[in-house]
This record gives sequence, C-alpha cells and structure tokens, in this order.
Amino acid sequence: MNIPDNLLGEVWCWTAWAVWSSLFALSVWRAPWARLKEDEHLNVWLGMIVLLTFVWSLKAGVKPGLSMHLLGATVFTLCFGRHLAFIGLSLVLAGITINGASGFFAYALNALLLAGVSVSISHLVLTFVQRFLPNHFFVYIFGNGFFGAALTVMGVGLVSTFFLGFSETYQFDYLTSEYLPYFILLGFSEAWLSGMVMTLFVVYRPNWVFTFDDSLYLAKK
Repeated sequence: MNIPDNLLGEVWCWTAWAVWSSLFALSVWRAPWARLKEDEHLNVWLGMIVLLTFVWSLKAGVKPGLSMHLLGATVFTLCFGRHLAFIGLSLVLAGITINGASGFFAYALNALLLAGVSVSISHLVLTFVQRFLPNHFFVYIFGNGFFGAALTVMGVGLVSTFFLGFSETYQFDYLTSEYLPYFILLGFSEAWLSGMVMTLFVVYRPNWVFTFDDSLYLAKK
C-alpha cells in the first residue's frame, strides 16, 4: 500500500488513472448526496475524512510500497454506503499524498487498492450478511463490524500482494513470507477497533449509520 511513483512503470499508473477516474465519476453520479444534508451527516462525513487522513499517515513498512496501516473503510462504508465511502477514502488518500506520504502519479493505483478494494469487500460482506444471515442486531455488528473489517484488511493485503508479485515488483516468495502475514495481525486490530466503533454508533448514534435499519434489526428483539 502507498506505492511510490518510481516503483512501477507508466503503463500501470496510466491504466489505474483511467479505471479510478471512471469509478470516481460513477460514485459522484450515484452517491446519495441528499442524505448529507440531513442532521449532522455532512459534519460526520467530513470528520471521518480528517480523522482517517491522520490514521493513514501512521504507517509501518520496510520497503517502498510495502507499508501498511489501519483502514477504517468498513466503518466508512457501513455509515455512508459504498459510493460516499469511495469518494471519502479517495479524499483521504489525496490528503496524505499532498502531505508527501504517497506519490502523485501513483495516486490512482493506491486509490484503487486502498479505497476501491476495501470498499468493495466491505460492501460484499454487508450484502452477504443482509441476504443470508438473520436480521439481528448482533449479527449486524459481528458480521460487518468485526468480521467484515478483518476480512477487508486481509483482502487488501492479498490483492496488494498479488499485484506487486504479478507486476514483478517483488518476488512472490518474499511477499508471502515477509509482507502478507502481517495483514492477518492488522486484521485483528482493524476488527476490534471497527467493531467497537460500530457498536457505539449503532447504540448511541444509529442515525449516523446509513446501512442500519431499526425496523429491520430490532423489530424482533
């Protein structure tokens, strides 16, 4: 994660820019902007962007492109939906890029890995929980807040490992032994923090969580 400009060839970066631009434009078009006008939702959305900009700046790594940090993507996706989450996380990455923590030319590539993959996995987990598991408060919290957050971080690590290996940036043997295993540990941290935050939000500020419906999850309590 946080791939620098000189690590990959121009073809990879330009291709990433084309894909990210299309996805970002689609998200801007389909995002439920009207919901940000309700209550204090806009302040919460902007507050998450500022907070995650600080969190993403706190990273660990030993080689270029092999850094890792907490994501917060699952909380963002559960609170605002996939489109607003993708836009918000792209803005988070823009902030740390301007601050010099990531490359400008590789911005789109990093955005696809950090925002695109993470939001997609979080949304897929949410869809699975809604369709195949009981509509219960604790199922929502543990299925999405804990399990979904852990799976999201591990999924980002797996996709990043595959991409860096496929592009021959690093050897697969090195990535699978010195990089990928740390995402398992990071996944537990992400799960604990995200699960705790989602529990507090759902209990005390359920109106902040767009994907939580009182009538659906608490009707049979």
